[in-house]
Amino acid sequence: MARRSYQGKTVVITGGAGGLGAAFARRFDAAGARVALLDLDGEAAQARAASLGQALGLACDVTDPAACQGAMEQVIQRLGGVDLLVNNAGVTHRSAFAATRPEVFAKVMGVNYFGSLHCTLAALPSLLARRGQIAVISSVAGVAPLYGRSGYAAAKHALHGLFDTLRAELAASGVSVTILCPGFTGTGIAKAALDGDGSLTTHRQSTVGRIATPEEVAEALYRAVAKEKRLVVLSLIGKLTYFINKLCPALYQKLMLRSLKSELER
Repeated sequence: MARRSYQGKTVVITGGAGGLGAAFARRFDAAGARVALLDLDGEAAQARAASLGQALGLACDVTDPAACQGAMEQVIQRLGGVDLLVNNAGVTHRSAFAATRPEVFAKVMGVNYFGSLHCTLAALPSLLARRGQIAVISSVAGVAPLYGRSGYAAAKHALHGLFDTLRAELAASGVSVTILCPGFTGTGIAKAALDGDGSLTTHRQSTVGRIATPEEVAEALYRAVAKEKRLVVLSLIGKLTYFINKLCPALYQKLMLRSLKSELER
């Protein structure tokens, strides 16, 4: 299979100012791409862009369709088009379903799911014209339940339904769709997790297996999109989670509770 090259191509990354987004930006910058970083914190996106080669940092609230449309128009005007869209912006929570307010579910779904939807709709005409690519940063929570994160798991599962279907609709267009499912990764998302009332949670985070670095996930994404992979589940624990939940969901639930149930205990 031929590998895609990103030399001179335009890569748009949402949530690009820090964490995984910043690691993705560095990896594609090293491959010779023009990188556009979209982030709610526009100043941080601009500062990150300044540390790269040919890069652009823009403020963008991915939950706002008009903001996504405007950001993509700026990218196309200033960098020529969109060759790869990386839907990375995300937020999580750690709280029991019964103790989580509806607005927290709405926020988590708004950023993780609707943010990806809005940005993809805005970029799609350019992606079609350039036979580009869409990458979606899901999670192991997108292929299995995740205790204490019902809203996050729901949003990630929804991404799979949306983008698996979109892949089929785009099959004849030359636009590929890759879904990447990292496991626990050393980024700031855990520290920014919401509690059930919308405040930052004080519940400690439990982890299973080795914590991946953002650079490892970025390299995995780069290799996955270069080969136009459909679905990539990272880490040994992630792969075991995926297969055990498919083959024996009751066993997976028992193992998950053993590892994570203490998270919601004060």
